[in-house]
Amino acid sequence: MTYVIHGATGAQGAPVVSALAAAGKPVIALTRNADADVPGARVMTVGYSSEEGLTHAYAGADGVFIHLPLGTEEDRRTYARSIVAAVHAARPGRVVFSTSGYAIEDGDESAVSTLIGGLADSGVPYAVIAPELFFENLLLPHVVDGVRERGVLGYPLPAAFSVSWASHLDIADVAVTLFERPDVSGVVGVGQYPAITGAELAKAFGRRLGREVTYQAAAPEEYFGALAPMIGEGTAAGLAANYRAMAKLPGRVIAPERSAQKLLGVTPRTAGEWLADMGLR
Repeated sequence: MTYVIHGATGAQGAPVVSALAAAGKPVIALTRNADADVPGARVMTVGYSSEEGLTHAYAGADGVFIHLPLGTEEDRRTYARSIVAAVHAARPGRVVFSTSGYAIEDGDESAVSTLIGGLADSGVPYAVIAPELFFENLLLPHVVDGVRERGVLGYPLPAAFSVSWASHLDIADVAVTLFERPDVSGVVGVGQYPAITGAELAKAFGRRLGREVTYQAAAPEEYFGALAPMIGEGTAAGLAANYRAMAKLPGRVIAPERSAQKLLGVTPRTAGEWLADMGLR
């Protein structure tokens, strides 16, 4: 049984590779870096927009794990169309797609909707992992340094904003389980339920570090501006706009009836468990 993993050297893909390799499954690691070394996997260098390369990679695979990289929405739609065409042509045994926290909106023309619609039309069995926000966002240097140096956890959402936070490690747990559970299809929400607030996150950091930590709502422009050198000015501006709109909502909370807890018996890590796994000091 062979599994093909997109973004195998990245934050979401690498834990999936590790989990499958640890279970003794043959893994093909897709990456755009020809020099990448991925322990436990055979590396294939394929770009997201290469329909031919993706078709070759997917052919004969028992499972494919997909997530779209950050970038402009136009680029992401191009990637989605190439992936869909490759799935239609190669017909792997099963596809698991992580939305990476991007919203699923019926009838829109987003990359996420394009990909999900294309998978539905393919007739290939698939499931969609739908996290809300990632704990790992809190480990960015300009965030965690504020916790260590000033005892302030800064994030661009109000302190009382409730979120079903999840870890990239949780995504890997759910992806591997979905490969083993072909009876589960459709959208699977991944994250904390009940959801937790920024103030509660700060308390978890404080317990881990043995000091008082308070939460402070950061300006989206400031938070994502610090990331612009890594992700590009356009992507940073787009994310800041998304967070400004998000802050007007009551929260980002998974639906319990479609949660990994209910559908798969997989309970995501609490904030404290995740901090322990990360070894935060």
